Amino acid sequence: MRTGKTLEGQDTITGHAGFAHERRTGEDIVVLTGYWTLRGLGDRIPALARALKPYAARSEVHWDLTRLAAVDSVGALVLRRIHHEQRPAHWAIRPEHAALFRRWYGVEIPAQPPRRLPPLPLQVATRYARGALDQSRAVITLIGQFVLDTGAILRDPIHAPWADISATIYESGARALGITALVGSLVGIVMSYLSALELRAFGAPSYIVNILGISILRELGPLLAAILVAGRSGSAMTAELGVMSVTEELDALAAMGVSRSMRLVLPKIVALAIVVPLLVAWTDIIGLTAGMITAHLILGVGIKDFLLSIPGSVPVINPVLGLIKGVVFGVVIAVVASHFGLRVKPNTQSLAEETTNSVVTSITMMIFVDAMFAIAFRSVGLP
Repeated sequence: MRTGKTLEGQDTITGHAGFAHERRTGEDIVVLTGYWTLRGLGDRIPALARALKPYAARSEVHWDLTRLAAVDSVGALVLRRIHHEQRPAHWAIRPEHAALFRRWYGVEIPAQPPRRLPPLPLQVATRYARGALDQSRAVITLIGQFVLDTGAILRDPIHAPWADISATIYESGARALGITALVGSLVGIVMSYLSALELRAFGAPSYIVNILGISILRELGPLLAAILVAGRSGSAMTAELGVMSVTEELDALAAMGVSRSMRLVLPKIVALAIVVPLLVAWTDIIGLTAGMITAHLILGVGIKDFLLSIPGSVPVINPVLGLIKGVVFGVVIAVVASHFGLRVKPNTQSLAEETTNSVVTSITMMIFVDAMFAIAFRSVGLP
C-alpha cells in the first residue's frame, strides 16, 4: 500500500528524476523513477538529496531501482553520496544498470531477477492506465502552475510577459481572420441552402432565421472557430515547444532561472482565452451574413426582415453562451498544446507524434466540452 509520495517527477513523460515511498508487506520501500541522468536531475539534486537522506539513514529500508527509465554516472554518484559512500543493505536493480553501480561501489551488485510478467491484456490495460494517470497528473500540475503564475502577475503586473501575450494574440487571432471567415461563410451558405429546401416544402420560409440563428450562434460558430484554432494555432504551439525541447532551449531557460511556465505557457493560455471568443463572434457574423444572403436569393427573405427578426427569434443567451464556450475552448486548446509540447522528447519522431496527439486531443476535448455545455444548458435559450 502506498503511504506517501515526495518529489515524484513526471517520469517518462518529462524525463524528470523522482521517487515514491511505498509500504509493502510491512517493509518500507523507496522506488526510484524517471531519468536519473544529468538532464533528468537538473536542479532537483539538492531537493532529492534532502528528501532521500532520512530513508538512507535507515538500514531496513529497501531500495527499488528497477523502475528507473535511465541512469548515468551522475545519477549513480548522487545516490552514492546520499548513502554516504556506502551501498544500501537492501536494493534491487536491473541487470543493465548493475555494471554502472559496480564501477562506483567496487563490489559485485546483485541484479534483480527477472519478474514474471502478467498476461498481455493486463499489461496493455496497465500501461494505458498508467499513461492516463501520468498525463492527468502532468495536466493538473500545469494548470496549478498557471494559477500560481496568474497570482504572481496580479501582485506584480509590470513583470507580466505582455509582449509574448500580444504576439500570441496576433499570431492566433489576427492571422486567423481569413480562414475563419471563409469557413464561416461556407457553413452559413450550406446551412441556409439545405434548410431552405426543407422549409420551402413545408411553406415556412420565415423559420430560416431561427434555424440559422440558433445553430450558428450557439453551436457551429464556437465549435468551428475553436477547431480551426486548434488545427492552426494549437499545433503551432506544440511544435514550438517541441522544437525548443529538441534544441535544448528549455534546458537553457531552466539553467538561467527563467520560468518556462511564466514565459511559455501562461501567454498562450491568456492569449487564446481572449482570441477564441473574438474569433467566435467574427465567425458568427460572417456565417449569419452568408446565410442571410443565401436565404434572400433562394427563399426571397428580405435582408431587412431577416435582421429585424433575429432579436425575437434568437434569445440573447445563445450568443452569450457561444462566447463563454469560446473562452473555455481557448483555455483547453492552450493547455493541451502546452502539455503535449512539453512532452516532446529530443528527437524528430516524438515531435511529430506529440503534435498530432495535440490536435486530436484538442478537437476531442472540445467536442466533449461542447456536449457538456449542451447538457448543462439544455433548457436555456431554446424554445
